[in-house]
Amino acid sequence: MDNELTGSNLARAMLKRGYEKIWCAVTDENDRQAITYLNGNDFTAYIVKFENECFYCDAGMEWLYAVPIKIREITQKEATSIKKTC
Repeated sequence: MDNELTGSNLARAMLKRGYEKIWCAVTDENDRQAITYLNGNDFTAYIVKFENECFYCDAGMEWLYAVPIKIREITQKEATSIKKTC
C-alpha cells in the first residue's frame, strides 16, 4: 500500500508542519480538476492556512482543494520543444 501524501492532503500536512506559503493549483471541485485547470496558470495561489475545511491564499480567498505544485525555469532544449501557437 502506498501511503505517500498527494494533492490537498499533502498541502494540509505541509501547513501543519510549518510551511508558510505553498504554491498550489486551486479549485472548489477536486484535486484532479485543480491540476486540469493549471494549464495557463489561471488557478494558482500561495496557500497560507487551512481552517474550517478551507484553504486560504495570501490574498484571503478560500478554496476547497489545493494541490502543491512546483514552478521552475525551463532549459533551452525544453523551450525548443514547445510548439508555437501563433
